[in-house]
Amino acid sequence: MSDAISKNSAKSASSFDEGFDGRAEIITAWSRGLAPDPALTVSAWADRYRFLSSRASSEAGRYRTDRTPYMRGVMDALSPGSSARRIVFMKAAQVGATEAGNNWIGYCIHQAPGPFLGVQPTTDLAKRLSQQRIEPLIDESPELRALILPSRSRDSGNTVLAKKFAGGQLVLTGANSAVGLRSMPARYVFLDEVDAYEGDVDGEGDPVALAIARTRTFGHRAKVFLVSTPTIKGLSRIEREFEASDQRRFFVPCPHCGMLQWLKFERLKWTSGEPASAAYHCEGCDQPIAEHHKTAMLSAGEWRATATPADPHCVGFHISGLYSPVGWLGWADIAREWEAAQGDDAALKAAKNTLLGETWQERGEAPDWQRLYERREDFAPLVPGCGLILTAGADVQHDRIEVDIWAWGRRLTSALVEHIVLEGDTSREEVWGKLTALLGQTWRHENGARMRIARLAIDSGDGRNTAAVYGWVRRVGVGQALAIKGVDGFDRSTPVDGPTYVDVNEHGRTIRRGVKLWKVSVAVFKSETYRFLRLDRPTDEELAAGTPFPDGFVHLPKSVTAEWVKQLVAEQLVTVRDRRGFSKLEWRQMRERNEALDCRVYARAAAWLLGIDRFDDAKFEALEEGLRVAAEDEARPVDQRGLTPTTAPVRRSDWLGRRDKWF
Repeated sequence: MSDAISKNSAKSASSFDEGFDGRAEIITAWSRGLAPDPALTVSAWADRYRFLSSRASSEAGRYRTDRTPYMRGVMDALSPGSSARRIVFMKAAQVGATEAGNNWIGYCIHQAPGPFLGVQPTTDLAKRLSQQRIEPLIDESPELRALILPSRSRDSGNTVLAKKFAGGQLVLTGANSAVGLRSMPARYVFLDEVDAYEGDVDGEGDPVALAIARTRTFGHRAKVFLVSTPTIKGLSRIEREFEASDQRRFFVPCPHCGMLQWLKFERLKWTSGEPASAAYHCEGCDQPIAEHHKTAMLSAGEWRATATPADPHCVGFHISGLYSPVGWLGWADIAREWEAAQGDDAALKAAKNTLLGETWQERGEAPDWQRLYERREDFAPLVPGCGLILTAGADVQHDRIEVDIWAWGRRLTSALVEHIVLEGDTSREEVWGKLTALLGQTWRHENGARMRIARLAIDSGDGRNTAAVYGWVRRVGVGQALAIKGVDGFDRSTPVDGPTYVDVNEHGRTIRRGVKLWKVSVAVFKSETYRFLRLDRPTDEELAAGTPFPDGFVHLPKSVTAEWVKQLVAEQLVTVRDRRGFSKLEWRQMRERNEALDCRVYARAAAWLLGIDRFDDAKFEALEEGLRVAAEDEARPVDQRGLTPTTAPVRRSDWLGRRDKWF
């Protein structure tokens, strides 16, 4: 083939005038373009050319695939010599997957240039990847430095999110940017942490599908690498992709009997309370395997397919933290973290995802409403002592507005303060006036202070009440009232997204200081609410002994009816299959009314936007101090509070509901 290329090259060269400037360079470039892809694999390239920077790695120096032998099979599937076109990697955290992707980037720049698209969950994360990983990759590799001009050079084509090189360009973008996902055709696509991508980007569809569509013009020469730590079963993109692949597992030999097996968490055993005793037990001989054998086991391991895919060009790999090299995540560390997570669903979910590289099965069954009804407490109409901030959620029906006021405290402890129904036709102004008056109302705290609603989130509805909601939010101001819209699916990047401006003038331009709309992933907050509702209340004896309520505990007052409690648990998380046969999780209503659950979700979204999830101890202490001062102020007669008649209506207790003072 090379002889034919040379003859064609010579023949074509004869058409150029002997004195043509640049003739030799054109012939060389043309011949290089006709040459086949190199036989060098990505792992061999990494071992020969890759150096790890101390800025981006805990183990600086020459890259060694032997440190993580399981990555060799993954990287070699990314090589041009492999027939694989879609490579899926479902993995635990910190097993070297991102470095494998970076090796692929370096390989393509140096050995098989072409347009390369790298996608992170957000544009900000794409910038961080560029600065913390890609720039050190280039700086520490002389071969790559020679191909990419410094960013300070004029017309270098080297920016934070774009790196030009001979024969191609690396473009980095976020899955939250539809423009970035359709900006160019791409031969190579690296989709990192796909389970953190939004479900629908800018109304244009699934970001994974948008990115993969960029490869169509390259046909069989294109390669797509999908990588992620999994999240929730039925929703996880990476699990869905892995199940559609040949599902490769890394089989390692037992040092005692030699049996090849892939490592499973249930075979890791230890004495309760003594995670240091953790050892892996062989499936064949059941002998305990000490961790110091792991290095030899990994070196002798091999990938084996465990399924037959519909697409023979789709290969999938799964690796758990059990394979982490000696010196990284040890078996004792896994045992310790697993023990610490017991009794906490959120911690168990994180352990399952990040330690084992497996999806978490949400408990979708509704909590028992009778148990919740029987454990109601006698604190209303006062705000209980745990409450430091009030938020409200409002659900708009055609003949009424239902409002629930929730108090929030440390560690997401919450308490329902009052359930209010504002009767009236929501197409008329009267009922909206009642809602406005509610924003000015106060509730007395257990210590005597008076509190206002810090923020009220109101659902903009399905279209019938949208204009009325926007109009009301516009009138009362965007500081205390928020227009929200519930969206389907579990959004892992953020449960509340936005805002987007929904007020425009007759020319379609956004009105400054107009109404903002926030999108709320209701599935996330419903799952959290159900998890909190399942928490057991400490016994009276335990409370008397000083045992605190568990984090996230939900306090319900005796004033709520059985109907309201039934509405709070009116939905159930079920697994359904879409038109393509893929399973997914959806919240389904199990009874006619669910306003209490909706209002809880909206109030929770308002608390999230206030930042309560991110408050530190100093912030909570400041809120507690504000309540204490407000209570003292409230206890004094009006004429002793140092207030003039003009300022008398505005007390220090009102600060707890004023955004400019506290948030």
